[in-house]
Parts: sequence; C-alpha cells; structure tokens
Amino acid sequence: MSSHSNRLAIETRAIHAGQEPDPLTGAVVQPIYTASTYVQEGIGQNKGYMYSRSKNPTRSTLEACLADLEGAKRALAFPTGLSAAACILELLDAGGHVVAHHDVYGGIYRLLAKVRNRTAGLKVDFVNFSDIEAVRRVVTPATKMLWFETPSNPLLEIVDIASVAEIAREVGALTICDNTFSSPYCQRPIELGVDIVMHSATKFLNGHSDLLAGVVALSDKLPDEVVDELVFLQNSVGAVLDPISCSTLLRSIKTLAVRMDRHIENAAAISAYLDEAQTQLRIERLIYPGLKTHPGHEIAKRQMKGFGSIISFAVEGGEERANRVAQDLQLFAYAVSLGGVESLVQHPASMTHKVLPVARRQQLGVTDNLLRLSVGIENVDDLIADLRHALSR
Repeated sequence: MSSHSNRLAIETRAIHAGQEPDPLTGAVVQPIYTASTYVQEGIGQNKGYMYSRSKNPTRSTLEACLADLEGAKRALAFPTGLSAAACILELLDAGGHVVAHHDVYGGIYRLLAKVRNRTAGLKVDFVNFSDIEAVRRVVTPATKMLWFETPSNPLLEIVDIASVAEIAREVGALTICDNTFSSPYCQRPIELGVDIVMHSATKFLNGHSDLLAGVVALSDKLPDEVVDELVFLQNSVGAVLDPISCSTLLRSIKTLAVRMDRHIENAAAISAYLDEAQTQLRIERLIYPGLKTHPGHEIAKRQMKGFGSIISFAVEGGEERANRVAQDLQLFAYAVSLGGVESLVQHPASMTHKVLPVARRQQLGVTDNLLRLSVGIENVDDLIADLRHALSR
C-alpha cells in the first residue's frame, strides 16, 4: 500500500489525529458537547457553531480524526452506514446510471435495487467487479457512479481498486468504495484513486458492538463543490451522528490498530487450520483472501495490510448442518454484524442477504450452506477448539 512518508504512523494518528488537550481544563479526552444550539455574537458572528445538526464540536473532532486516518480531505459522521450510503446517492440526479459490485451487503443491494430505483429512477447494473473487463463492458459515458466493496460481503471477492478508479476517471464517474471489512488500518482506497470511501463504523471502527454509526471520507482530489454538496445534503436530511456516539467512536478508534492486529492474526491462524482440516471437517468451500488459493490473493496482498478477519465457508450437509454448526458454536455468537472484539457467526442467506431473490443468491454463491465468521480477539486456540468441536459433530 502507498503511504505518506511525512506523516506519523496510523497507530499514532488513531490516538492523536484531530485531538488536542481541552484548552479550558487540560483534559486529554475531548469533551462531549450535547448543546443543540449556540449563542450568536451578532449577525453572522459566532464561534463556528450555530446549531448541532449543522455542526457540533464533538462531531468535528471525530470527523477530523477519521479524515486523517483515511487520507481524506474531509470526513462526515452519520447515524448508520446505510444513512451514509443513502446520502451519497443523493449526489445523483434522478435517472442516473450506477454500476455496482454484484456481491454487496444486502442492505446496499436493497437500497439500490428496491428503493432508489423506484424513488429516484436510478438505473443500476450489478456486475462482478473482481473481473475488471466485465466492469469496463458495462460502464458507459452516461455512468455516474461505480459502487463496490473489497473484500466483498459475504463472498470476500477482491476488487482491484486502482483499476476501477481508472475506469471511472475515463468516463467522469464517481467511485465509491465500501471499506467496512478492512477499516483504514488495513486499506485506504483514497490513496489508490477512489473518490469517496464509506464505512459502517458500527463494525471495526467501533469494534465493541455497542453503537451504530456511518462514515463518509472524501478524497482531496474531489472538486470543492462536490464536497460542499455532500455537506449540504447531510445537513438537509439531518443524518448526523449524536455527540455521545461520536465520543464513544473516538474512544474506540484509539484501539483500532491493536484490535486489528489481533483480528488479523487470529483469522490467519483459523483459516490455516480450516484449510488443513477441510476434508475432515466436511467443509465444501473455504473463502479467505489470505489463502494463496483465493483468486484475489495477490491483489489483496498488494493493496491491503493483512487480509482482514472475515472468513466464509460452506459446509457439506446443506442448510440443516450449517444451522446446527452455528448453533453448536459457543464462543462464536450466532448473530448478524461483524468487526467486534467478540467472534460472531452468521448465516447470510437467512440474515444479511435474505433480501436478495433466491435465484440471485444461488447465482452469486450465497448458498444455504454458507456461514460467515467474524473472528474476534479472543485467544485463538480457544476459537479453533470451538470450531473443531462444532464442525466435527
């Protein structure tokens, strides 16, 4: 991955970026400003704040930190990842053409294929972004936005970020990369040419399964009018993260690096174990970008720091055995979401991706026997023992 050699390391910036000791008290933790309104000194005169929907000091601190971590011109904090995605789509005029990765989070699919196609007339083509030539064939001069995830959810397909950005530049389209599965610690798409990065900050950025949040980070190569328009849109629809959640997220980001190191280390060990014992454990298909057999391994190696902590696998025995395995796991909680310190297992076909038509799920490979692990930061030997027990029954 590229980096800015004159900057402090991301481990340091996660703790200090955008944050100074409170000038009033010297507190090392930023105050939580819950005020909804601010006294004005006269017409057009204030201390930079007027009403907290438009701007809040705690949110400003969080956004400065997030922008620094992503290498962005600016970052915006939203109440959820989906509210962030919905606001990005407001940049498009009615009837705009969007090319989206075929394997995206079910909520993004729902927003594109079942909401904005109806309410805004968006024309959406879903294509395999891990096949760059397939993307090139679908993109036209009328295309306004390219939307993708890498690694994707739940099949962990790897997209060559720089190549997608190049295609978009050729037609003047915006590129949107959902970086939820990686976090800025593992991958920084803006440095590879992407215009806008989004996250469900509920996941790795927060990492404790105790708040909902979304993030949009904007490249310094974006024209100021596009940045200003997104700020205007966020304020217009009122999609802002509350100050208490902003403070909680700031706290969580301080441990992002140490958490991600353990997440990645654990996932690498677990994927190696599952790969070696695949036949014995009756695993039909194992998906993890860190495995050399993964078709996107070399691209992931080039553009990521580590391979993340999401592992997907399909078991022999169909849906019935998949459900039994998920129920038998003790340390992997049977629940949606990901990126928390605790390990989770979920069944995409009946949970996050239930919104997809059955035929589409089958075509993609989101089969009824597929499980997705979010590997936490527990002791890895305990996690492996839990998987061995559940898969050996």
